[in-house]
Amino acid sequence: MSSIEDVIRLLEAARDHGESSPKTPPSKPSKKTAVKRKPSAYSKKYAKAFKQIAPKHKKKAGGWKTGGYKKAVKQAHAKAKRMK
Repeated sequence: MSSIEDVIRLLEAARDHGESSPKTPPSKPSKKTAVKRKPSAYSKKYAKAFKQIAPKHKKKAGGWKTGGYKKAVKQAHAKAKRMK
C-alpha cells in the first residue's frame, strides 16, 4: 500500500509544480481584437468638411490660430449639415 501512496504524492507534487498532464495541451492565450465601428454618413461628411476648412484657421507653421480650432469645428459642422 505504501507504493500507491508514493505514486499519489508524486502526482500531487507534479501538479503543484505546474506541469501539465499529457491529456491536456497547453492553452493558447486568446486574442480579442476590437471590432471597428462603421463610420456614419454624417461623420464622413464632417471629416471631409473639416479637412477643407482647417487650413484657413492654421498658421504657416501648422499650429492653430487663437480660437481657430473652435471656429473650424463649428464651421465644419455647419458645412456638413448643408452637404448632401
